[in-house]
Amino acid sequence: MSADTPSSSPAADPRNPRYGGVAIVLHWLLAALIVGSLGVGLYMTGLPFSPMRLKLYSWHKWAGVTILVLSALRLAWRLGHRPPALPAALSPWQLAGYRVSHTLMYLLFFAVPLSGWAYSSAMGMPIVWFGALPLPDFVPVDQPFAEAVLQPLHKGCAFTLAGVTLLHVAAVLKHHWIDRDGLLKRMWPAPRKESAG
Repeated sequence: MSADTPSSSPAADPRNPRYGGVAIVLHWLLAALIVGSLGVGLYMTGLPFSPMRLKLYSWHKWAGVTILVLSALRLAWRLGHRPPALPAALSPWQLAGYRVSHTLMYLLFFAVPLSGWAYSSAMGMPIVWFGALPLPDFVPVDQPFAEAVLQPLHKGCAFTLAGVTLLHVAAVLKHHWIDRDGLLKRMWPAPRKESAG
């Protein structure tokens, strides 16, 4: 899920086709949290009301807020650090697909947790991040609005993010196994002797 756009600027050094360590760590942390949060979200909604379901809802909310914070950090880092150049063999339609899918992923990185936060607030269930930091209500309590609008919005955004993520993974694997253009290596953690940069 390397949601970065290609650059033709001299700052994108073709001699160093890898992302930096901070970008790589943020990428894989977000990937793990998003996949885990989607999995927990799907599982918990099918459970009967129980202490386990309440615990999973809390974990899901904590993960969502963490995703929101990391997405903001990643966006701030990206604005100050240009990504490495893309393989020169990419066709115009591949570049267009790259830009559209990565822009959409960035939007969804924020839309999914924000819509979940709004839904929780509207249901009158405040979020206490990791059980220690109470977060302000995002919207006023309004359960009919929460169930009719915010819950479908959150679910729709989450499923859209899952679909775009699957397309992203499929495209990366296609470039790695079929095109063999080294695209995956841009975001793959470097061996220890290379990881100093």
